[in-house]
Amino acid sequence: MQISLLQCQSSRDVAANLRFIESQLESLPRQEAEPQLVVLPECCLLFGGHESEQLAWSGEDEPLKQALSALAARFGVYLVAGTIPARSGDGRVYSRCYVFDDKGDVLGHYEKIHLFDVDVADGTKRYRESDTFCPGDKVVVVDTPFGKLGLAICYDVRFPDLFRALRLAGAEILLLPAAFTRVTGEAHWEILLKARAIETQCFMLGAAQWGSHNVGSRETWGQSMIIDPWGRTLAELPAGTGWVRARLDMSELARVRAAMPVGAHNRFAKPVLLGAGTSE
Repeated sequence: MQISLLQCQSSRDVAANLRFIESQLESLPRQEAEPQLVVLPECCLLFGGHESEQLAWSGEDEPLKQALSALAARFGVYLVAGTIPARSGDGRVYSRCYVFDDKGDVLGHYEKIHLFDVDVADGTKRYRESDTFCPGDKVVVVDTPFGKLGLAICYDVRFPDLFRALRLAGAEILLLPAAFTRVTGEAHWEILLKARAIETQCFMLGAAQWGSHNVGSRETWGQSMIIDPWGRTLAELPAGTGWVRARLDMSELARVRAAMPVGAHNRFAKPVLLGAGTSE
């Protein structure tokens, strides 16, 4: 199966972001009879901006969702649509990732659970996603012709319990639309992606933002990657915008899991402490 990740340099200009994605899809090599999975990064159509902008684009008619659905249908690809803002009902928005089929229909969606409320030694310094975004509360695995897709977003990658839950729910391919800061990406991005792939024995697809955004107010790391269940890098794009592409061999996933059946060996598969005894 053909997998394509698009590394973007998105901004607050929704129309410009949409034109870039459209132009890249127009140049994407495809074979008529072969289904193709395309993964966009976090904040693919709206990067940054005031809370009011996020709310304005998350209205009842869901214009960003409709635009991405139309692209999936026009180009005949299964599209993992990065993240777009969606109304939460508490005055904030969810950071929502949609999975569209090649007709533009929604197969499922995931709302980012872990919000990036941290301090980073970069130009922004203080990040507080919870001021604008509301956390989701559901683990999501979507069944597709490519396999079972486990969905996560950016900062989620630092929480292995989520990825273990995705594996237990049947995930075979993990998708991580992201916009890692340059500082945290340089330190931890590749290590975390490979750790999650190895622990879960899943393919890991990390689609990232790269470069300076909104006239230098934010800088992201890039290095979109496709990693196999043994932790090997199949393809990556360290810098710049464009495609990262690879073919996934699902027989390799079956081989790794059969040779080292960590799922069956895990003695913490149930919520019980080994050797803790019981009390009446």
